[in-house]
Amino acid sequence: MGRSSSGIVAGLTAAALAAVGFLGYQASATAPPPSAQGAAPSAAPSAEAPAPAPGPAKPNAVPADSGTGTRVVYSAALKRVWLVTEDGKEPRTFTVVPSTVHPKPGTYLVNSRSNAVTGSDGVPVEHVVRFATAEGSGVVIGFSARTDGKLPEPDPTRKTGGIRMTRADGDAMWAFATINSKVVVVP
Repeated sequence: MGRSSSGIVAGLTAAALAAVGFLGYQASATAPPPSAQGAAPSAAPSAEAPAPAPGPAKPNAVPADSGTGTRVVYSAALKRVWLVTEDGKEPRTFTVVPSTVHPKPGTYLVNSRSNAVTGSDGVPVEHVVRFATAEGSGVVIGFSARTDGKLPEPDPTRKTGGIRMTRADGDAMWAFATINSKVVVVP
């Protein structure tokens, strides 16, 4: 390129930068100030950006098919327990480690409790709340907490009925599920 070509390119570049600067100034001058909007403006979503996928309203909501009233709801598949009061509002919910023998879905009543015993797996447990006996095997099923605070998966070669939880959750279960309290087992 010669000198005249360089001058033209430089002139066009300067004109383009001036135009971009002017358009930027014009856009900022016509935008409402952040204080008029009540908050700082947010970036407009791109027309090509996909809408976020709707998530569950309450990820740990009490299962709809679990009945009504005061009850303990247990799902082995979800590894979760809900302590539901009469009004059903804000139930305490927590994860558990299911036993190797599972109760069939249905409604049960707490039939015995023990403050501290040795579990069917030979581990000291506390706050044992029993509610079912598995058909055929005679394995007693209930909630409990290991006194050492551990939550390992049960030995799959042993038939055990202890649904394990943390000691704090065991304390809550012990206070909530007294004799004849309803336990609803859902899939």
